Amino acid sequence: MALAKITQVAGTGVHVPGSDIDTDRIIPARFMKCVTFDGLGEFAFYDVRFDKDGKTTNHPLNDPRFKDANILLSGSNFGCGSSREHAPQALYRFGFRAVIAESFAEIFFGNCTTLGIPCVVAAGTDIKVLAAEIARNPQLEVTIDLAAGKVFFEDQEFAITLPSTAHEALTTGQWDPIAELLENKDAVHARITALGFA
Repeated sequence: MALAKITQVAGTGVHVPGSDIDTDRIIPARFMKCVTFDGLGEFAFYDVRFDKDGKTTNHPLNDPRFKDANILLSGSNFGCGSSREHAPQALYRFGFRAVIAESFAEIFFGNCTTLGIPCVVAAGTDIKVLAAEIARNPQLEVTIDLAAGKVFFEDQEFAITLPSTAHEALTTGQWDPIAELLENKDAVHARITALGFA
């Protein structure tokens, strides 16, 4: 079955401010002792969402107004630190389907792309405007349009960028190389046989 072509992501947003938000903040290492990625979502941003006694903090992701947000807004160098794939997996399982930030760490960006999570870059001033509108109206409909290279909300819009390789992979439904390989396993086996390796 072909992968979905991701040309747009629409929904509501939540702003998690700050620069250099690393993968250990996104998913603390102690929660990575798992066989599968299932269940990681509940531990996303755990150490800033809960205090040392396990009580909820005033973190934006604990705010019930943003409970169903599927678009995350943040600052620069988002996803820096280790190369752990668990970070984008935790975000995906928390419910996020796209991230808008000023910049991204390269490996984190790649791991998100192979999950079908567009990570788009926008100017900090534009992110602040959108964040203010979301704070005013948490149900604000936000659309990330990869084809147009823009984010739309109400009567406003701003430009976003995405590397051409990621753009092509997402919009053509070729964002997961493992799924592509499995989908074409008969052709792969045929080629291996033809080359005399089988």
